[in-house]
Amino acid sequence: MPQLFFRYGAMSSGKTIEILKVAHNYEVQGRKIVLMTSGLDDRSGVGVVSSRIGLHRTAVAIDHDMNIFSYVKEENKKSLNIEHEPLACVLIDEAQFLTRQHVLQCTHIVDDLKIPVMAFGLKNDFQNHLFEGSENLLIFADKIEEMKTICHYCGHKATMNLRINNGVPVYEGEQVQIGGDESYYPVCRHHYFNPEK
Repeated sequence: MPQLFFRYGAMSSGKTIEILKVAHNYEVQGRKIVLMTSGLDDRSGVGVVSSRIGLHRTAVAIDHDMNIFSYVKEENKKSLNIEHEPLACVLIDEAQFLTRQHVLQCTHIVDDLKIPVMAFGLKNDFQNHLFEGSENLLIFADKIEEMKTICHYCGHKATMNLRINNGVPVYEGEQVQIGGDESYYPVCRHHYFNPEK
């Protein structure tokens, strides 16, 4: 039975490496997938899934007004016509940037098209508020899994993302500021409130 999966973790927990690995595993078996990512994340270019260790590949960029269900439905029709098999899976990176409507469209992909959807992203922002996409995935996902990483300072499990500007912690500002290791540290709760200088 197809399901909606949400795999979340702090920065540097290997979410993008995992999604690329899953995509590869499906494709090496000759199965067709749709790989998607948020159009907001343009660090490596719009529509590029890129990990910190240098792996990357092109993906379908999701913008605010995109209907993910309609797109996947059309891609599934093409796959049935050409491959005579339905899509094996839909993989979505940077899922925290999805809207509630996008998440509901993912539920329809699973329930109506019978195609599993695996979404990967952050759970909470740098102020420890849930992102819209993450909040709705926590509500609607069939399976939720935490991807673990360690605190930048102490090596304990990181559960939060500390925004950094020129080495100084930042606790106020816009929710979305695209950045990587230069802008965010994965941290434990203690070091979120007491970062080491």
